[in-house]
Amino acid sequence: MNDVSFASLLTPEGNALLDEVRGTDPAQELAVATRLRRTHPAELVSAALGQARLRQRAAAKFGAEDADRMFFTPNGVEQSTRTTVATHRAERLRALGVRSVADLCSGIGGDAIALARAGIRVLAVDRDPLAAAAARANAEALGLSGLIEVREADVTEVDTASYDAVFVDPARRGGRAGGRIFDPEAYSPPLSWAVGAALKAPLAALKIAPGIPHETVPAEAEAEWISDGGDVKEAVLWFGTEPGLVRATLLPGPRALRGRGLPDPSVRPVGRYLYEPDGAVIRAHLVAEVAEDLDGGLLDETIAYITADSLRPTPYATAYEITDRLPFNVKKLRALLREREVGVLTVKKRGSAVEPEELRRKVKPQGPHTATVFLTRVAGAPTMLVGHPARQHSA
Repeated sequence: MNDVSFASLLTPEGNALLDEVRGTDPAQELAVATRLRRTHPAELVSAALGQARLRQRAAAKFGAEDADRMFFTPNGVEQSTRTTVATHRAERLRALGVRSVADLCSGIGGDAIALARAGIRVLAVDRDPLAAAAARANAEALGLSGLIEVREADVTEVDTASYDAVFVDPARRGGRAGGRIFDPEAYSPPLSWAVGAALKAPLAALKIAPGIPHETVPAEAEAEWISDGGDVKEAVLWFGTEPGLVRATLLPGPRALRGRGLPDPSVRPVGRYLYEPDGAVIRAHLVAEVAEDLDGGLLDETIAYITADSLRPTPYATAYEITDRLPFNVKKLRALLREREVGVLTVKKRGSAVEPEELRRKVKPQGPHTATVFLTRVAGAPTMLVGHPARQHSA
């Protein structure tokens, strides 16, 4: 998609065409394109169908109602913040008293939309003309243009002094074949520049990849890892809040677990229950906090599975009742599952090279019952733990 074809979508003819192709089945796309090209320019038809595809993809992040009205670029769909996460961040900024934000590297405006809906005035800046055009169109389409000013510019040249807070979302894709970038200094702009910009502002938030090494987190920052529905989505460095704090936030909720600086939990024998911490808890290195709350320990000093003798409600881990412990042996597992008439087998692994699908093929589960098997290590020894989800209520 280029600037010209995108601009054509904003015309009355383009809007009408977008309405016509909404929800087009990919299998019917060629037939639809052939029919529409009889009465519309070929480039406009291609742009409209491409936008319909992007809207379908974007529905998972933005919700179908918004996605059907918004405008996207391929990179914009891929890199945009999920609405639930953007809303959480916007609400936190609002609660901190922020009334205006400079949103740097704003892309198609996903975060700017959430900020504006929280009543915050936004300057959205991006150097990509197509992304800036999409952000402008999205602010208009969602009735937020009164709160969102979009500027096509290099973020390193923008004066943010008049804003209450700065939000920076550096590009983390590029490299070879457009893949993810893992070196924070290879972000665009580099993380060091973003940190410098943050330190100049009264309050700032930097969106970063959740795999960022903890040792690269600046001492001045609070680090927050966020999961949504159990999937880790991102990490955020906050400046002007609580320097040195580490936090895991679980959505929906939100539920926030604060780091208490605890030492690593001790290794214990396998108890009646196994707890699988949420991914944000693991990324934030807060397994010790959850283990302490559960009066539990680790199965192995290098594995993020908690074992405990009692069932306690927690939103930060999923509990399983363990019924059997076996040394790693496929034949013994197959025999156990046959005896229990297990036909639906969930395989989880941590610290094991065995692939779940491979194990499932080998044991050939059959029967009316269900079970969960954990492929892991217990005090260094390859082990299989069999059980089922425990009935618990979140705290």
